Amino acid sequence: MKTTLLLLALAGLAPGDAAQGTKQDSEDLTVTTRTGIFTGAVNANYPDVHEFRNIPYAQPPVGARRWLPPQDLPPSSQHAYSLRWPPQCAQYLTRIPTYWNSNGTEFYPNIASQSSIAGVQAQTSSEDCLSLAIWTPRRRVSPSKSDAKLLPVAIFIPGGDFLNGGVDVTYQKPAPFVSRRQDLIVVTLQYRVDIFGAPNAAGLLDQNLGILDQRKAVEWLHANVRSFGGDPDRMVLWGESAGSIAADFYNYAFYDNPIVTGFFLMSGSVLDPQSPADPTYSNFSFVAKNVGCDFGMGSNRDPDAELACMRQVPSNLLLNFAGQYRDNKTDPTITFRPVPDGRVLFGNYEERAAKGLVADRPLLISTTAHECSSFFYPIQHLTAGPNLRFTDEETLKAFVCPAANATRWRGALPGRTTYRYQYAGNFSSVTPYPWLGAYHGSDIPIMFGTMVVQPGVTAFQQRVSESMQDHLAAFVADPENGLRNMNTGWLPDNGSVHGGPMMRFAAGDKVHRVINSIEVDGACFGQGKYNHSPT
Repeated sequence: MKTTLLLLALAGLAPGDAAQGTKQDSEDLTVTTRTGIFTGAVNANYPDVHEFRNIPYAQPPVGARRWLPPQDLPPSSQHAYSLRWPPQCAQYLTRIPTYWNSNGTEFYPNIASQSSIAGVQAQTSSEDCLSLAIWTPRRRVSPSKSDAKLLPVAIFIPGGDFLNGGVDVTYQKPAPFVSRRQDLIVVTLQYRVDIFGAPNAAGLLDQNLGILDQRKAVEWLHANVRSFGGDPDRMVLWGESAGSIAADFYNYAFYDNPIVTGFFLMSGSVLDPQSPADPTYSNFSFVAKNVGCDFGMGSNRDPDAELACMRQVPSNLLLNFAGQYRDNKTDPTITFRPVPDGRVLFGNYEERAAKGLVADRPLLISTTAHECSSFFYPIQHLTAGPNLRFTDEETLKAFVCPAANATRWRGALPGRTTYRYQYAGNFSSVTPYPWLGAYHGSDIPIMFGTMVVQPGVTAFQQRVSESMQDHLAAFVADPENGLRNMNTGWLPDNGSVHGGPMMRFAAGDKVHRVINSIEVDGACFGQGKYNHSPT
């Protein structure tokens, strides 16, 4: 299976995926790492960008390795063509219409000709999926050059509610960003999701396998990114939505050795509402019972026999049963998302923050102005939209107030620099209904520059995109001082009850301007009413 992943690209390329280059290009496209030699592609639309689309960072978690922590790849000099995107990690396509699988499919993993509401496992997904993709400037720095020439690295963890996601997502391919800037490298990693990423099984010591996958990817990059011209001592961990929550889990779990030099939390933190704990491991055993692995429940369970049996069940049977059961909204509900284990995830983050058990690395944390409008998809009332008072309440509860509290916690500690921004754009090219506003994830195509896949991009929208990219590039290059050195007035927020500096992008006719965070957070503390459409 490892060879399958490494050689996936040998079968050929999809039309338009890569451009032919010169002999020099071909030489530049081949990179030697500790775990293999990889030849990438020139992006057809951005020929000054090189893409390495499928770089395994751990052994395939299949067979006996299913539900084990990610295992290191052995040293190798095997050559592979990294020209095709890897399969997404095994995931289920809900049949319940949402914004993401209906109007916002550019945020959704590319699933070829399969219906996005298929109600079965995605045919483009597989358990053999622990890969990352790397985008570099075409004329990247040789690893033999001095450290001063190496480029900073942004490591992106995609979201998807810990149920979906991957590298091959239209809006999340950063070639436009890398092409325009030419001074950073962007990496996107894949990690196990759903029952494979967070099984919470009685027979397992490690439950939060998807989070451990992310750590393994960071370790691989630290050991190998220099081969791509990246600086292993200037890597920022950046996540969006569930990926942002995961990055913050990492922030606390590996606080004493984070490896990375900064964090960017894009709409998510450890304070976001999480799934209920399952201390009796009933969810996993319920699935086991229904796929022919009934070895008891509770104190009568044989956890080792249950686990051994479940390792023999094909992935589609596991995902389809669990996913269809959830779609039917049957009681009792079952979930497979990260759970507190006292090792990687915790149930007492405020206490841990007070003790300083959080990485002493600068953090950038953001929200969008109307986060929750897209979560309440009114399929019968798309013109009118949902109850906006309700979506405001949920936006405060799930995103704004957690970001404010995280900032205050950090402000009470020495050496925890925190920057904040709010995205307020409402651009028709990426916002099909006006009531959506700056919905959850709507800043992704703006930051990545991928809004250009849609018609109708405005000059103002382009300026906003460039400003957001420039600010992020400054943070990645120097998380402590990069933003303040841009001289746009964006300074750290020290967590004061009176608020602090916050950058606001795309409100009214302003590309960016600094506001007091109380304008956004005040409603969390009884000061004013929340405004989801600031100008």
